[in-house]
Formats: sequence, structure tokens, C-alpha cells
Amino acid sequence: MVKRVGDFLVETVGEAVAEAILSLLACALLGALALIAYLSWSFSPPLTLAGAGVLSLALAHGAWSTFRGPGKGRGRRGLAAVTSFAFLLTAATAVFLILYATGCGCL
Repeated sequence: MVKRVGDFLVETVGEAVAEAILSLLACALLGALALIAYLSWSFSPPLTLAGAGVLSLALAHGAWSTFRGPGKGRGRRGLAAVTSFAFLLTAATAVFLILYATGCGCL
């Protein structure tokens, strides 16, 4: 009985610490993204808009190549593989920020 209570407490404290670390990482990531956007905009607004447009096109191509399915007999190659990976990485980052940065009080 005592061992089960101890295991429960260790698990609960471990989850609380992990949740705090993930929230801290999400807030740091959100702050870093905001700083990058601010510094980029202060350096050159037209270049920032052009970069955002190119990034949007690359992510749109990645989403399109991810959801359209593989071609006949071949897997993804070259640009399609790179943009698919970038899209999936961006989506995972967005989900991470939505799950953990909303509770950190930094928004």
C-alpha cells in the first residue's frame, strides 16, 4: 500500500516537473520567434515580407506534397521531401506552442 502511494507521488511530481519544463521551453521558443521577427522587421521590412512569402510558398508546397499522396512507383524526392519535412516540423512546432505556451502567462 505504502509503495503504491510512493509510486503515485513520484509519478505526479515527475509529471508536474515535466509540464513545467515543457511550458518553459514553449515560452522560450515563442519569445525567440518574436525576437527574430522583431529584429528582421527592424533590419528590413521589405526583405522580411519577401522572406515570409517564400516561407509561406515552401510550406504550402510541403502541405500539398504531404497530403496529395505518393506518385506512381516513386516516393518523395528532392524539393518535395524537403518542403514536406519543413511543413511537418512547422506543424509539430505549432501544436507544441498551442499546447504548452498558452498556459505560461507570456501571451
